[in-house]
Amino acid sequence: MLTTLTTSYTDTRAGDLAWCLGGRELPALAELDLHFDRIHLQLRLLGASHQVMLGSPGPGEESRAERRWSETVACLPGRRTPLPARVAEHCGDWEYEFAARIESLPPHTFAARAQELLALVENHPHGLAGVFPGDPSAFTALLAGGRGRQVYWRTWHAYPQEGRLVCTRSSLVRPASGIGNPLDKSTAVQGS
Repeated sequence: MLTTLTTSYTDTRAGDLAWCLGGRELPALAELDLHFDRIHLQLRLLGASHQVMLGSPGPGEESRAERRWSETVACLPGRRTPLPARVAEHCGDWEYEFAARIESLPPHTFAARAQELLALVENHPHGLAGVFPGDPSAFTALLAGGRGRQVYWRTWHAYPQEGRLVCTRSSLVRPASGIGNPLDKSTAVQGS
């Protein structure tokens, strides 16, 4: 799904992005709800980049945040640490992995790569992309999938004014015996 966002950049440089696990749910400009096996995954476009939420509230719970786990890559107030190149974390019995890289491209190559990625995500049933006003190459895109005991997602954050593309890859693998809600409070990961 491709959408035009009705807001300007909050994160105007690749270096403004920070990574966080377990943060609160942030206001989204667009969302895509997906289900893989027993896992509810929500892709969220933010004015400040992206958030992926896993899980859903249980019966009788008032707050969605009480039963949800998150990965956020965004311009976060008070966080100036650059994106990590690689992270591996235990989330209870689950294994979470994250990797990030920044591609620097000349203008003609950047525009072609941006259009290629937007076309890939727009036509994918598990893809969500938002283009920021003013430049068709300024976008955030997410693409998710799942198989067996794993859910995974990739993201792209485009900064045409810098000629930089931030690419991330994340996965969450559940144990073979996991049949309950894998993201209950005992497996919550707090912010890093």
